Parts: sequence; C-alpha cells; structure tokens
Amino acid sequence: MPAIYPDSVLMIFCKAPIPGQVKTRLQPALNAEQAAAAHRQLTYMTLERAFQQPLCAVELHCAPDAGHSFFQDCARRYPLTLKGQYGADLGERMHHALTDALGRYRHALLMGCDCPSLSSDDLLRALAVLREGHDAVIAPADDGGYVLIGLNKTQSGLFSDMSWGHDQVMATTRSRANEMGLNLYELDSQWDVDTYSDWLRYSAM
Repeated sequence: MPAIYPDSVLMIFCKAPIPGQVKTRLQPALNAEQAAAAHRQLTYMTLERAFQQPLCAVELHCAPDAGHSFFQDCARRYPLTLKGQYGADLGERMHHALTDALGRYRHALLMGCDCPSLSSDDLLRALAVLREGHDAVIAPADDGGYVLIGLNKTQSGLFSDMSWGHDQVMATTRSRANEMGLNLYELDSQWDVDTYSDWLRYSAM
C-alpha cells in the first residue's frame, strides 16, 4: 500500500535495551533486566503505532549503533531503515538526524519510543500540518518536555544549548520558536513512561 505522505519520514530514537542503561527510573521497583524488558515492550508498541497506517517512511535511529540484536530484530519485524545516532548530546543528535532527513525528504518527524498516548492519528495530524505549511509541529509532554517534533527546514536554534531532561524544555522550545518567527503547531499534551507510576499506567491500558 502506498504511503500517505511519500515525501515525509518518521524517525524514532531508541537506545539498545542494555540492562542498567535504559529505563533506570523504573528501578528499584523493577530490576535492571525487567526495566530493559519494559523498554523493549515500549519500543515494539511505538513501532506498531508507526505502522498502523501507511503514513510515510520510518527510520529507527539507534544508540549507541544499529548493531545490537534487538535492532536487527526490529528490522526483521517491520519495514523500517536502521540508522545510527550522532552527536555529543541529545540536542546535537536530534539536530543531526533532522538535518540529514530534510536533505532527503520535504517533511520530517522525530519522536522517542516510550509515549503510549501518542496515537497513529496524532502522527497523521503532525504530518498533515507540516504539509499545510507550518514550520514546525510539536507534541508537548505533561512533564514539561515534548515527545515529538517535526520540521520542514533545519532549525538549529531549537536544539543547541538546551538543558535536556528538565521541566522547562517545552517552554524554552516554545519561546525559542516564537523568537525565531516560526509558525509552530502544538498537538495535544501527551504522557510518556519515565517512572514506575507511568509504567503502571501503561500496563493498565
């Protein structure tokens, strides 16, 4: 089935599910192995959403690289492309991925792999507003960050010198977009799985 948006790409950032290195805030309620298993489960959930509709090309951007067996399994299960992540911090890695993607596609979305509330229809809407001419689209998170960002053109100012992981990331990004004169479209606020209470909320879905 042809893609709805063949000129667009969805990039999903994901870490290798190495115990002790992923979902550490689920510990000690879960042990390191269980937290890694939770990460794998959330990633598969995210990929199911990405392919629920024939939206666009999908890339899984892997850290530290695409060689882990989990990523190879994802590529066997889903018609996606594996990519590496490059950069000293999250902002640099996101900027690099978007710059590379926008050299190949007209529109690019980037998201994480742990947001159960972000639906296939949300992804469809994000692609639609980029097509309609918005400079950027973003899905705020309840914790003050964001879970998805999409661009039609590289915007380094949204990612440089940002203190990631605190509750002002979305507010700072919104302020920067305004200062840059960007026409920013915001989706409904979402929640992601960071803490054990988030995991219980997801498990009850």
